[in-house]
Amino acid sequence: MIRKNLKSIAGLTLIEILIGIVVSSIMMAAIYTTYSIVNTTYNQVLEKAKVSRSSRDLIELLIRDIRMSGFRYYLGDNELGFPRESYLEFVGGAETVKESHDPIVIIPNQLGHSITDAVATPPQKHNSDDTCCDKIHIVYDDFNQNDTTQPYKRYKLTYFARPLSDGIGDNGPINPRYGIYKSKISWRQRIGEETGEWVSDCSECYHNELIRDYVEDMEFVALDNEGRVLSPSPSTTSEATRNNLYKVRAVDIRLAFISEKPFFRFESREGNERQLSGFSRTIRAFSDRYLRDNVVVTVYTRNIVGQDIF
Repeated sequence: MIRKNLKSIAGLTLIEILIGIVVSSIMMAAIYTTYSIVNTTYNQVLEKAKVSRSSRDLIELLIRDIRMSGFRYYLGDNELGFPRESYLEFVGGAETVKESHDPIVIIPNQLGHSITDAVATPPQKHNSDDTCCDKIHIVYDDFNQNDTTQPYKRYKLTYFARPLSDGIGDNGPINPRYGIYKSKISWRQRIGEETGEWVSDCSECYHNELIRDYVEDMEFVALDNEGRVLSPSPSTTSEATRNNLYKVRAVDIRLAFISEKPFFRFESREGNERQLSGFSRTIRAFSDRYLRDNVVVTVYTRNIVGQDIF
């Protein structure tokens, strides 16, 4: 009787158990693959959003400052005893950037910056073929009625790039990229003084302030009133570049950003590299897994007019 009951008990054979394990493994592999794809896509979206968000912050700074270039404050008749309009000396078309008060000066393909704009040893670029990055100087006036010794203000802003990396490895810099920095100096000339000087010790001044990391390139192209490119760029290096200092009516800005982490799952194959181009830059090809993206805007200058008004 006991033997009969044992024979009637249902169970699984070894083959059935093995089949169940195989099916479960296939299902787990499919679930993991789906999760991995979804997670990778999610991280890519986050990385691209991060690049887009931080690029907007830098673009907004550049737009605001370029729009201010050439601005002069006019107070008019007042009861404060201040001059009706700016008395600050204006040095236009200077032979050096250090002396210049011109609204916009663009220096192509130059890294680094010093307060005197005399970089004895410019920072080395990551690649000899690399054209990063342009530098731009922006000058504008302001007013502070609480400063009784110098109510009229003048500032010079400089956006420039420096090379960055996470260290040096066996094959060179680890995760090479560029950082965008900003400097601000002030023109000191008190009421009653006939001349002044650029200083960096004002309360609003700063130097080498990192405002954006993980940059691939920064490019500025000045346009005239007909939308044509001003060539050469408005600068102080020669008579030809100085002639373009007051023809600027707009500035095209191109910022190229690189993701902080690998974006693509695989490196690109030879002959099918990912490309990045600029206004006047040679097209560059990349085979690594990092995302590079361009942001392009046009900023109209509202305050740059003929030099004769100064």
